[in-house]
Amino acid sequence: MGDKSSYLIVTFVAQSNDNIALLMVTHQLIRLTPKSRGFHLITQEVNHAVENWPIDGVMHLFIRHTSAGLCLNENADPTVRVDFESIFNMLVPENLPFIQHDYEGPDDMPAHIKAALVGSSISMPIRNGRLDLGTWQGIYLCEFRNHAGSRSLTATIIS
Repeated sequence: MGDKSSYLIVTFVAQSNDNIALLMVTHQLIRLTPKSRGFHLITQEVNHAVENWPIDGVMHLFIRHTSAGLCLNENADPTVRVDFESIFNMLVPENLPFIQHDYEGPDDMPAHIKAALVGSSISMPIRNGRLDLGTWQGIYLCEFRNHAGSRSLTATIIS
């Protein structure tokens, strides 16, 4: 399970005519253990790391790195993750002769490009005190480096 620490809670009050809405915004840092290159389901790690799920709200999950990404996708068949890795390696192979940014190795620039394609954040609804994901949906850490360290996520919960 990832290391966790909360670091900010903010409450907003919005007033419109006679209605008052209270919004709670909570930011929580989630540290994931190092993972090998590939696509990894981290749904359980995220679920366990968040300390106080609201009844209803939205969770925005952001990865604080430029060579890994986040996405939602199939969580049942592990061959999906193998196929993702194969397709991304075909789209952006290592050792392209025109790549200039290679200070950290031949996987560095391809990792940045793959991360840009996948994206650095996802948002998910919270209903009944848990993430409201589809039956076959899971949260993926898309690790594009050959020898990556731990990764940090910021979970922002709005309720």
